[in-house]
Amino acid sequence: MAEIEFLMDEAGPSAPTFLFAHGAGATMEAPFMGEIARGLARRGVRVARFEFAYMAARRSGGPKRPPPKIELLQEEYRAAFEALACDGPLFIGGKSMGGRVASLVADELYAAGNISGLLCLGYPFHPQGKPEKLRTAHLTGLQTPTLICQGTRDPFGTKDEVVGYAMSEKIELAWIEDGDHDLKPRKRMTGLSHSEQLDRVCGGADAWMRASL
Repeated sequence: MAEIEFLMDEAGPSAPTFLFAHGAGATMEAPFMGEIARGLARRGVRVARFEFAYMAARRSGGPKRPPPKIELLQEEYRAAFEALACDGPLFIGGKSMGGRVASLVADELYAAGNISGLLCLGYPFHPQGKPEKLRTAHLTGLQTPTLICQGTRDPFGTKDEVVGYAMSEKIELAWIEDGDHDLKPRKRMTGLSHSEQLDRVCGGADAWMRASL
């Protein structure tokens, strides 16, 4: 497995760390990833972004391939965890697919005392346009303290859909008003820009992390 490179947003020696994986179609340097990383770092959370191998290869000039099987991505997430130097509390998670992968390895890391929680931003509860193909089976028994920040109109799981799903009591849902899959609102509906919305998301995520410690 190739060496994992991290993009760090530092926040001090005793800061909690968030290991942050990207979604299926964007790099760790995507604007969404950067805004979340900087927003959390400003609040005192150290953020370590990384890329799965298929995306790192694509960004360095390789062919544009889709993500590999979820089992391989889980192995890569575990490898990123192992490679990350972290002295303080650690949270794992990611954007969309990255959050889903993290949720599949969270309980083994939590049971071993290695992480404090899981943060998912725009969870892909089902493929877009295929609400019958749920990706929620493992969420019913999840034991890791979890925060899912989900846009109310996310096409991968709207509020109207998700409230009917069976999920573990360890999972807290933070509904982002009028947010799409990138948590972006329509300004005419909320009065907020995308950046303002993401800053609010970071504030809520930071408060949840600190309450989980």
